[in-house]
Amino acid sequence: MSSSLRLEERLDFTLALARQAGETIVAARREASFAKSLKRGVELVTDTDVAVDRQIAAALDQRFPNESRLTEELTPDSRQVDLEAALWIVDPIDGTVNFAHGHHHVAVSIAWALDGEIQLGVVHAPFLDETFSAIRGRGAWLNGAPIAASSADAFDEALIATGFSYTRADRAKQVARLARVLDAGRDVRRNGSAALDLCGVACGRLDAYYESVSPWDFAAGRLIAAEAGALIGHLGPVPAGIPAELHGEDLICCAPKLEAQLRALLAQADRDFAAA
Repeated sequence: MSSSLRLEERLDFTLALARQAGETIVAARREASFAKSLKRGVELVTDTDVAVDRQIAAALDQRFPNESRLTEELTPDSRQVDLEAALWIVDPIDGTVNFAHGHHHVAVSIAWALDGEIQLGVVHAPFLDETFSAIRGRGAWLNGAPIAASSADAFDEALIATGFSYTRADRAKQVARLARVLDAGRDVRRNGSAALDLCGVACGRLDAYYESVSPWDFAAGRLIAAEAGALIGHLGPVPAGIPAELHGEDLICCAPKLEAQLRALLAQADRDFAAA
């Protein structure tokens, strides 16, 4: 298949693929048939993560044999792929810690990008029976129904989500940011799945989200949120040679009227932390 295949056909294929992966995840949880280990000594991974990545890879190889993949477990090095070619970006289990501990915020995230721009995205939450999807320029959906981001304009009424690094040395700065945001907003959520946090902003359950994450964590959710009307950007500059839509450092996603307030709060937190 070539990159010219209609996006609707690609989306149908991706939806089916994500749901099949979700069935594998649910079965592994039900049967308690997974083992745990650590990547890089800090990040939890299960053999179900790897099995689902292989399941998705096999299906993509069969249907799109000439298209590259960037996936969390099998092909995680973005330096080894052309980020501006036809590219599948896959997180087999976003929320591995949640999966291993019996929580429901777990998702399969699959996106397809071309020329450095995300063209379609699917985030499937098998334990919640929810599937978010989007096609570039055509809107975003939850279980087939259109969704829209929050129109919130008052930060003190906003519900904000974030996450924390597995690298403990990074957490002091993250806690400084959290303190600022928690003091200014209505409340904060830490759900443990970047993909679902972005989808939460997309459907108005959350008003804002910020975090530094990898492409497989955010690619599908980023498009879904953008197509639902959320504003997405970065707190700092995007490095040369990396498409902006595939850069996950200091990612922010929010109701458009909250952007200036969110940026100001996080910037002040960084200044305070640097001066401490």
